[in-house]
Amino acid sequence: MIDKTVIEAQNAMRTPDLDRDFDYLGEKLDRRGIDINQMVDRAKEFGLAVPSWGTGTGGTRFARFPGPGEPATIFDKLDDCGVIHSLTQAAPTVSLHIPWDKADPQDLTAKAHQHGLAFDAMNSNSFQDQPDQIHSYKFGSLTHTDAATRAQAVEHNLECIEIGQKIGSKALTVWIGDGANFPGQTHMGRQFERYLSSMKEIYKGLPDNWRLFSEHKIYEPAFYSTVVQDWGTSLLTAQELGDKAMCLVDLGHHAPNVNIEMIVSRLIHAGKLGGFHFNDSKYGDDDLDSGTIDPYRLFLVWNELVDAENTPGLDLAHMIDQSHNVTDPIESLMISTMEIQRAYIQAALVDREALAGYQADNDALMASATLRAGFRTDVDAILGRARLSSGGAIDPVMTFRASGYRAKVSDERPIANGAGGGIV
Repeated sequence: MIDKTVIEAQNAMRTPDLDRDFDYLGEKLDRRGIDINQMVDRAKEFGLAVPSWGTGTGGTRFARFPGPGEPATIFDKLDDCGVIHSLTQAAPTVSLHIPWDKADPQDLTAKAHQHGLAFDAMNSNSFQDQPDQIHSYKFGSLTHTDAATRAQAVEHNLECIEIGQKIGSKALTVWIGDGANFPGQTHMGRQFERYLSSMKEIYKGLPDNWRLFSEHKIYEPAFYSTVVQDWGTSLLTAQELGDKAMCLVDLGHHAPNVNIEMIVSRLIHAGKLGGFHFNDSKYGDDDLDSGTIDPYRLFLVWNELVDAENTPGLDLAHMIDQSHNVTDPIESLMISTMEIQRAYIQAALVDREALAGYQADNDALMASATLRAGFRTDVDAILGRARLSSGGAIDPVMTFRASGYRAKVSDERPIANGAGGGIV
């Protein structure tokens, strides 16, 4: 979707500066005993999933302000995802949301292959009522007091698995908004039992090579109590369901100031960390661009992951989950992809031997300084060289703007309706 000559021309403008920055950083890292080319190889091996829904403009509970050239269909979304990967070379997979992205599986795979993409985890939707469904989810889905409503929600999740099998996905993410907005509205214990019973039915439908991700969230739309409100409930669920059930951590689904990196460590210890929904937040589930609010927290999460990367059986799904309200979604997703990749490489620069020594000596100051040394290292040159050598853009955002892609699709796609509130 982006003319290669545009990428080549933009890269030609920036290569001389990149080479100088790369040589300078290489000398600095060499003094620390780090081979910069090995870091480039690490960056080239990195990949995450872009959310199909993230390619459109999100919104708040008050309004939505769509931008020009918004995707009207899942095939438009896949075109946009192809642009993101072609420029960053770090987003080779797409995570679909059903029924928003429902289409013929053969057509989906053909379009994905056209852009060199594959499909990551499927995402079900039982937090909205769809036009053709019989039972409403106003008072819950997988935990509803009505057995027929629960069965409907279970069947939807099984359909997501069926679609996923046909397009090469290997996982299902289940997030529900079930809970209560008033004390006494529901019996918390019986509601959780209904959730486990429904999840067990979904788990039975998993193919042998699939995984089921349980995603927790502290609040919204259930503001008094949420059924799967934290990592403890998610862990209980995964442990009760079986080996193929794992926990998914969304960085915005916690109370303010919660130590997310410690949660990551605990779930690794339990053998139940399955993956991430990357985003950032200031107050709650803000779904802001990754690394824009607290880049150090993102780095600390990656520090735990790099430290445990040789743990047997650790196979993580890395996905973005954001809502873009005032920016071009493609640009935000590219920035987030690069920020997540940046935090990963910075964490890989941490001197683990020195850190372990300071920890053993209870030298809090130097242990902390060792982490900051990795975080404060500007790895732009490593990321730029990785993109350049993989056929991507040294500066994806400026190359995207130079390509005229947004103007082109604006002429081809219908104007989006801005009426109504609610996130994507």
